[in-house]
Amino acid sequence: MAYAKVNTISRDDIPVIDVAALASDDPAVIAETGKAMREAAERIGFFYISNHGVPQEIVDGAFAASKAFFAQDEATKRTAQINDRHRGFLAVGQAKMYAGAKIDLKESFLWGLELDAKDPDVAAGKPLMGPNNWPTAPAHLRQAFYDYYLGICACGQRLLKGLASSLGRDPKFFESAFNKPLARGSAIYYPPQPPDMGELQFGVAPHTDYGGLTLLAQDMVGGLQVLAADGRWVTAHPIPGTLVINVGDLMHRWTNGRFSSNPHRVVNASGRERYSIAVFFDPHPDTVVDPRDLLDDKDQAKYPAITCGEYIVQRFDKAFKYRQGAS
Repeated sequence: MAYAKVNTISRDDIPVIDVAALASDDPAVIAETGKAMREAAERIGFFYISNHGVPQEIVDGAFAASKAFFAQDEATKRTAQINDRHRGFLAVGQAKMYAGAKIDLKESFLWGLELDAKDPDVAAGKPLMGPNNWPTAPAHLRQAFYDYYLGICACGQRLLKGLASSLGRDPKFFESAFNKPLARGSAIYYPPQPPDMGELQFGVAPHTDYGGLTLLAQDMVGGLQVLAADGRWVTAHPIPGTLVINVGDLMHRWTNGRFSSNPHRVVNASGRERYSIAVFFDPHPDTVVDPRDLLDDKDQAKYPAITCGEYIVQRFDKAFKYRQGAS
């Protein structure tokens, strides 16, 4: 038996884009970076970003907290078991990406925007919004993860400026929808995957992400694979100092299919433990995702309007056992 087949590609096939200019208020400078992002978003749906504005010590602190959390015994981790707001610990076996797939060979810890019970959206029962489900240990995890989350969300807002400009809209077009986002952080641990588990076993099975943009920090172990336009699975190499960005299904819909929400998967064939931290940067749950917003000819819309919250909940209900009455 062996791992799923993958092709090694040049690092240039998934471009590295310097996004420092997105901190500017100059529309021309923003547009130039946005043009490069749009090309990658349309061609493969993935790109790396450098000079992203999240300090390395924040990234390092989040990875250190992640490793400390996952090193604990499972009983300790389960004291912060996933809840109906999708906050907390997901053990191996609690997620699979599609019907018929094997369970994903990973553990996760998830968190989001910290909101208390008095927040109007929480009081109104907006989906997946509310307080986080922090573990009691390690003690430094809460601060490390939340600092990382805030830094990544700020980065996400800057990326949206470039993408909006590339679509012929004001750079602030997406801003208000993401000011109180349904963004979720996910620290992920992949144990070593022996080859005798076969080519249909994955750390994460082939899937597309559900929402707006995904911003991913990966360690240097490798294992992320992306489906190329010619149907080959190709490697997405770890590159120090960068984040991996990919388009999600809601952004694909919002852009009327112009941006590609591309299938990807993880195979940890390294023989070592692998860690990554993703932030799924999605808008407020009440945001109406309507491709007509970004079309000059409204009659060309390929997708009906849907709210972010409705769409994300539909996808979660299919992917996660805890939402299906399973323990």
